[in-house]
Amino acid sequence: MSEPLAAAAAGFDFAPAVVEAAQAAFAECEPVWRRRDELALSVTAKVVGAFVRAGIDESHLWGSTGYGYHDAGRDRFESLIAQLMGAPRALARLQLVSGTHAIVATLSALLRDGGTLCSLTGRPYDTLRLALADHPDSMAKLGVRYFETVWPAGAPLSDAEVLAALAHDPDVVFIQRSRGYAPRPSLSVAQIGKLIDAVRERSPESLVVVDNCYGEFVELDEPGDVGADAVIGSLIKNPGGGLAVTGAYIAGTNDVVARVAERIFAPGLSAHIGPTLDTLRWNFAGLHRAPKCVGESLKIMDFAAALFKRLGFDVDPGCGDARTDTIQAIRLGSPERLATFAAGLQRLLPVNSKAKPEPGRVPGYDAMVLMASGAFVSGSTMELSCDAPLRPPYEVYVQGGLDLAHGVLAMMSAASAVGGA
Repeated sequence: MSEPLAAAAAGFDFAPAVVEAAQAAFAECEPVWRRRDELALSVTAKVVGAFVRAGIDESHLWGSTGYGYHDAGRDRFESLIAQLMGAPRALARLQLVSGTHAIVATLSALLRDGGTLCSLTGRPYDTLRLALADHPDSMAKLGVRYFETVWPAGAPLSDAEVLAALAHDPDVVFIQRSRGYAPRPSLSVAQIGKLIDAVRERSPESLVVVDNCYGEFVELDEPGDVGADAVIGSLIKNPGGGLAVTGAYIAGTNDVVARVAERIFAPGLSAHIGPTLDTLRWNFAGLHRAPKCVGESLKIMDFAAALFKRLGFDVDPGCGDARTDTIQAIRLGSPERLATFAAGLQRLLPVNSKAKPEPGRVPGYDAMVLMASGAFVSGSTMELSCDAPLRPPYEVYVQGGLDLAHGVLAMMSAASAVGGA
């Protein structure tokens, strides 16, 4: 593969040392990618089987306007999401504009009379913690008793820490599957299952809510398969397959989804309203293609890990490591390198390639953030992008990517801008 890779890179003025490292990284990745393809085949079979059982026809693609009454396509799509997330019911709506929105709506519905919320996986990502505890109108300021475990640096939670958290008998336990943009490990579905088992044993009345963003279709099972009461994610991440234009989903028990629907819309209207406009065609198509897209993303992350490790940087996960989300952390070590990485990546993104990423304030973050994003769907993190909070240890978090060939070239561009460690 070395000659085709060098030929493909020739038109981009990549540093010779990066091209050499990329050739070695590509060779390192090839046996790993065969395993990724095998898993993607199994996940694809799961999704295709769900579509076959659902019996989608042309009429389900048309969508609805106005109030959205009697939207058969919406019902069929939500049934698919529920099956694939391991839950009996789902709410998947364009009226839910992000994963954070869906999570806060769910927690608000389940804690509407106050109550206790425990973030079992430590401090949540910045925008969610703002809504839970830090904003003047956060849930904690409005009467919810909120606490979180202290996540051990680079290690999973210990049994003692889990037991100490559950001693408070929380009404709702929150679990974040992905690392987000923090130097902490992501969780596998099996690890989530163990945490849920501990909750059932020590605090059996607690409801378990899992933030599934970046994790869908990375493994064959989903958090609903191991007992989560609610599984939540964004449609413009993994399950949208790069085609969904907005929306989020909440999959869970019948009672939980009903309570959330009453909260989002209105008591008595529940899930009966919510127009889909012209989104259903793209939601169905994106969901059908999502396993392949996620597989490509994982392969891009493997290549990024192999390439930047060869250039002397710490990476997590490593090439070939078990992956539980579509995020790759690369520790660059300085704000200057974060800036050059983002600029190098932006250069090869399909939209706004001439833009220069600059640090800016992002709602919910206490640090300035550098981003590289050139997506066809604004904010889509299933399309290749990166985020880098300007704070120690100065890690960049690469995410998504729909096409391996494009991802390889884009990572080489970022590496060529950064140079070696």
